[in-house]
Amino acid sequence: MKITIIGTGYVGSVTGACLADLGNDVICLDVDPKNIESFKRGDIPIYEPGLNDIVKRNLREGRLTFTVDKKKAIQDSEVIFIAVGTPSSDDGSVDMIYVESAAKDIAEHMNEYKIIVDKSTVPVGTADKIRDIISKNQKDNHDFTLVSNPEFLREGSAISDFMNPDRIVIGVDNGKARDAMLEIYKGIERTGKPILFTDVKSAELIKYASNAMLATRISFMNEVARLCEKTGADIKMISKGMGLDSRIGSRFLQAGVGYGGSCFPKDVRGLIATGKDHGIDFKILKAVDEVNEEQKRWIIPKIKSQMGSIKGKRIAVWGLAFKPKTDDMREAPSITIINELQKLGARITAFDPESEGTAKKLLKDIEYVNNPYDALKESDALVIVTEWNEFRNLDKEKMKKLMKSPLIFDGRNIYSREEMKKLGFIYLGVGR
Repeated sequence: MKITIIGTGYVGSVTGACLADLGNDVICLDVDPKNIESFKRGDIPIYEPGLNDIVKRNLREGRLTFTVDKKKAIQDSEVIFIAVGTPSSDDGSVDMIYVESAAKDIAEHMNEYKIIVDKSTVPVGTADKIRDIISKNQKDNHDFTLVSNPEFLREGSAISDFMNPDRIVIGVDNGKARDAMLEIYKGIERTGKPILFTDVKSAELIKYASNAMLATRISFMNEVARLCEKTGADIKMISKGMGLDSRIGSRFLQAGVGYGGSCFPKDVRGLIATGKDHGIDFKILKAVDEVNEEQKRWIIPKIKSQMGSIKGKRIAVWGLAFKPKTDDMREAPSITIINELQKLGARITAFDPESEGTAKKLLKDIEYVNNPYDALKESDALVIVTEWNEFRNLDKEKMKKLMKSPLIFDGRNIYSREEMKKLGFIYLGVGR
């Protein structure tokens, strides 16, 4: 099929590349000429494992193109995916400026019947608003259908998530559009991946409800971890014991220094704001957000308790991205932790395999190094913030020799407490 993707950010670029890889002719449209030229060269401005290869292959084979030409992109397609950003406003509500702008562009250049698919994460009721915007701004009266097709892509595994999803959710109330969406996803459906057809509003709400539930599990475990620290229980064992219950499952039950990224914080607050608009007070989600913000600072009192005065002390930080396999630092716990440590006078030496460039735009007065060992040289303590796999099996004896003091604050519980203590480290995890 002939498809246009509006927006070449994280969701748009992955969606466009994967749909092209399934055999569709895909145009990726963006307003940023520099971004488009970068994609045309095969120089991907987004770090996502596997994306670079898929983009280059489909560019080479002619199924994927990038452009700033709105008229051509919209008129040459049968299906238009809106995949622009939906950032949070200051009050936590969803800023719809980019979605509304995309809708106006579609209205201006529409030349025939189009299927318009909302891929961006938007509040329930957005399809109705987009329909109104297009209807009011059309030059000629062309028919169109609105579809909701929320994305469930995890940064670091987005290609796999797209090609092997838990489910494909499609909100549609038109038979022609339903058939078109089946045609687009038939290659994935044939692998046994379920397609869930719903009404449009339910599809819009499924994404928010899913992310809010996952965030709730994380904040709940972080509160339980606080009780573990007071009572002597071990959150790792609690998580394992809970996860063996088939009604609960083991995923997203890991305690740590809080969640970040572009989805969980924004979507929790967005659902709270949407509820408020409809007279619903999401008490649970307010607590989830509050607990998470507290958790980002939870490790600071531990550090002060162990080290006394932090002024002038050198603290190594491993991991800056909000999670492994990405360079994304949006709402990353590392930002809060480092800022709090710097307020107390600490000198920070940091290492992250991918996000140093991003970090330099967000953090000041940090020494960056090329490997985790260099971060430990003459350090008074190590704080582990992101659970990159390369941290798990490093030479512990070498680590200890490099450090001025063998003090580790493990914000992701990646090490064995017993092993680290046996090796002579002062080791403090979360909820242990």
